[in-house]
Amino acid sequence: METNLQLNGTVQSGGTDTDNILPLAGVSVTVYEATADAPLTVGTAKTDADGKFSLDTTGTASDTIFYATASLGSGVQLVTIIGPNIPDSITINELTTVAAAFSMAQFTQNGVIAGNAFGLRIAAGMNDNLVSPLTGASSDVLVNSPNGDETNSLRSTRSLANLLAACVQNQDGAVETLFKLTTPPGGTAPNDTLQALVNICLYPANNVGDIYNAQALEMYLPALQQIKAPFQQIPDAWTIAVKVNDSGSADNLFGGPGNLVFDQNGYAWITNNVNQGTPKSGDYNIVLKPNGKPADGENGTPTSPITGGGILGGGFGIEIDPRGTVWMGNFGWGGDNPTPEDYGSVSQFEGDGTPISGDKGYQGGVVRAQGIVSNQDNNIWIASNESNQVFVFPNGDPASSFSYPVHVPDDENPVPDGEQAPFDIALAPDGSGAWVTYAGGLAAGSAGGVSKYFIEDGAIKRRFKVDGKFQSLKGMSLDSNGNAWIASGGEGVYLVSPDGTVVKGSPFTGGGVSGPWSVTVDGDDNVWVANFGPMLPGSVYGNDGPNAGKVVKAAISKLAGANTPEPGKALSPKTGYTLPSAGDPVLLNNQPLYGARGPAECFSPLMRQTNCLIDQAGNVWALNNWKPDFNVDTRSDDATPPNPANPGGDGIVIFLGLAKPPIKKH
Repeated sequence: METNLQLNGTVQSGGTDTDNILPLAGVSVTVYEATADAPLTVGTAKTDADGKFSLDTTGTASDTIFYATASLGSGVQLVTIIGPNIPDSITINELTTVAAAFSMAQFTQNGVIAGNAFGLRIAAGMNDNLVSPLTGASSDVLVNSPNGDETNSLRSTRSLANLLAACVQNQDGAVETLFKLTTPPGGTAPNDTLQALVNICLYPANNVGDIYNAQALEMYLPALQQIKAPFQQIPDAWTIAVKVNDSGSADNLFGGPGNLVFDQNGYAWITNNVNQGTPKSGDYNIVLKPNGKPADGENGTPTSPITGGGILGGGFGIEIDPRGTVWMGNFGWGGDNPTPEDYGSVSQFEGDGTPISGDKGYQGGVVRAQGIVSNQDNNIWIASNESNQVFVFPNGDPASSFSYPVHVPDDENPVPDGEQAPFDIALAPDGSGAWVTYAGGLAAGSAGGVSKYFIEDGAIKRRFKVDGKFQSLKGMSLDSNGNAWIASGGEGVYLVSPDGTVVKGSPFTGGGVSGPWSVTVDGDDNVWVANFGPMLPGSVYGNDGPNAGKVVKAAISKLAGANTPEPGKALSPKTGYTLPSAGDPVLLNNQPLYGARGPAECFSPLMRQTNCLIDQAGNVWALNNWKPDFNVDTRSDDATPPNPANPGGDGIVIFLGLAKPPIKKH
């Protein structure tokens, strides 16, 4: 028999400061259990003169989530996301409503929250990164480093809450103005305030300045309007991001996350380039929970960071095969890397983080692994970047591997331009083979290429080579129709049809695209771009701050998919989706980002990225792979006095609710 619970709560305008709170009396409160369709009513109540309510619930735990609404009339609705378990008490206010809108953006239509249980629970975890459902105050995650005033997200949530407060307190024209400003381009105006805020999340570049300047009450402070120059008050777009940098170990910090993959539990497995603050290859990788916190080993999950199995300088290669085991490429970087045999390896782990491969990983053939993918037959494809080969471990067996070309190219049989340094691999959805990009080198102007291969009679054969001259092709993704979207570090983003034809208009460069490193495709077949920025001496790819006008703003970008009238059209603003600072320098483990070997202060919470990936709640995870300042990042031990390079980026930036969740693999 299911246990019932008396849920107590408060509906109010304003936060937890007793001098700045207005209790909301006579408000109808309903607690729902979200489903795939219409939500189920769990309990109802009406607030008293102090804004308090009590209700008896019909259950305390759910496979999905609970949420509560407070209806004030005239389309004004406040919401709190409760999560999978009913607590003793909750608070419903404007700030909880902003958090609900951004975390549940991909599951809300006409003010109703519905969807699959897996995605809803991930979204609820992200909600708690913005606000406490118990108190209605900003969460500890958002208040403290690496968030706080190191980014503008905390203040953005408060500014939007202040905008909503004008509606809650029935300021003249506030509701009408909000609905007008949050009407999607060419779409229908919202009819409640939750949907209005959801529309801000889904169309973050729409009416940015007008929303900022709209009538608001100062109930939640400090907000964007209190940011001091030279830092910007008006955002480039109304995105809200949560930054995470806790690896689970103070001795093994994030140091250049290279790529990630989500497992069946929604955990993010992340390769890690170096020991933070050095150019030395790291011997650990990182696993985060769906809410961005380090994995802690509960219920058979990994404990982060993970070690062993031959990990050495994780690069771009990471994959989970149909059996649930995790494959990681060991690129190896600089510093104390011993021999090519050590960095020429692949590691394999059980889903709980237990190493399968030995202390040196799987060696022989693969040298500096980059892209890794697995097909449904458990054939593991690997880009061997330094040997200029593509390998396959048939049925996951390294001892039976074969490659294309069979022999390592040499002086008598050199590698043609466009077939050097294979970087990434993507499998055609129709099973016709594997696409492989060739970078030519890490520099932006290197001669790149792309080919498609297939397996026949135990050997890799080439199906075709795409005709064209490309520069430094890196990461790619295929959409649902098999079109290849490919990042060119020197040009932009290419679109190649399944038959190998480069689509007219490629490469695409709008929407903040700058030195793209990789792309990912969302559930609408639109394309998200991870930008590394310019790889040039003197370049800084970060945020304006005190250096306004002197740097290129770090951003992720969104492009229209191949099934739209204008494939490749920029859907993000010209800056891309950025993450400005609110005035505090970026900290790493309570120390300046660059330590003593660089600028005294850095104001770039979003940095040079090597990939972004979308989880099942529509959150876009962007990997800060390199720090912003190219000159500092590439310094050498040869300097006098020695001043080693310090390239490794500091963590993950998670943009809430921006993208349609992709179709799950395997």
